[in-house]
Amino acid sequence: MAEHKTGLTYAEAGVDIDAGNLMVEKIKPLVRATRRPGADGEIGGFGGLFDLRAAGFSDPVLVAANDGVGTKLKIAIDAGKHDTIGIDLVAMCVNDLVVQGAEPLFFLDYFATGKLDPEQGAAIVGGIARGCRQAGCALIGGETAEMPGMYHGNDYDLAGFAVGAAERDQLLPTDDIIEGDVLLGLASSGVHSNGFSLVRRIVEKSGLSWSDKAPFAHGEALGEALLEPTRIYVKSILKAIRGTHGIKALAHITGGGFPDNIPRVLPKDFSAELDLDAIDVPPVFTWLAKTGNVAPDEMMRTFNCGIGMVIVVASGQAAQVAAVLQEAGETVMSVGRIVPRRDTGVIYRGSLDL
Repeated sequence: MAEHKTGLTYAEAGVDIDAGNLMVEKIKPLVRATRRPGADGEIGGFGGLFDLRAAGFSDPVLVAANDGVGTKLKIAIDAGKHDTIGIDLVAMCVNDLVVQGAEPLFFLDYFATGKLDPEQGAAIVGGIARGCRQAGCALIGGETAEMPGMYHGNDYDLAGFAVGAAERDQLLPTDDIIEGDVLLGLASSGVHSNGFSLVRRIVEKSGLSWSDKAPFAHGEALGEALLEPTRIYVKSILKAIRGTHGIKALAHITGGGFPDNIPRVLPKDFSAELDLDAIDVPPVFTWLAKTGNVAPDEMMRTFNCGIGMVIVVASGQAAQVAAVLQEAGETVMSVGRIVPRRDTGVIYRGSLDL
């Protein structure tokens, strides 16, 4: 009699459905904590629901953004620290919404890995949920993809998708930007989520490991210091927008730095004149510049250099807007003004203290 042979299973092929279900159970309380008006459902359905009317808008325009966190992920993986990278993921999306005057409403994530570790996955989604709470948006769903053979070792990838809304007559930038408007800068929390391929090359050149003490951060390991989450500016900026009606434009300083991001929100006949002496440069950027022998211009087109958001305000309202932002917990710097267009969209005065 022939011996009965058991057929292959999905688990033997590298996909553990039970592990996926376990992760979902672990993250349900985290997701539940992000509920807000318009979103009060549970995850696990085929799609996430959001009631726009319950969010309180009368004539809304939807604004959408998606992003990732680049090779900052590689540091999280190599350092074995996964609980904050989700904050970065949310920040990169919702900060792009608020620069258009939109309030983030909901967020979805995509998490892909070669082999699912439910504890690791829960830590990652826990960070995403924390970011959503900081931004005031609901985490209404996501996708966890276990794909054996697609990712090496413990590698994984993340992508985020955010949708917000603004009243039609409150979208930014406005059309009344003029010469003499003031540029306010909001301090960053560190490197944020751009330029990490260069960061990793500089760390490699330094000979340091992720567990070594950070030369620029007292009492922190290098990996932990570099993984400082991207600051989420949403609540403070929305408070300033609604409380002062003085904000004309906002630029999220991400990849491309000042020269690529500020001109995106300015009319073609104006430039931004930046006073580099007014920028309080965090020690991490000084260390990166010196250790990597990176030129100032390269620093400014790769990193935020201490300014995560630039705000255009009327000169007569700059003090009021700054006061509201400071009261909301932001560090505000007056970093320049709007001038007639010259050869480039950003003109520099002074120099960064690198």
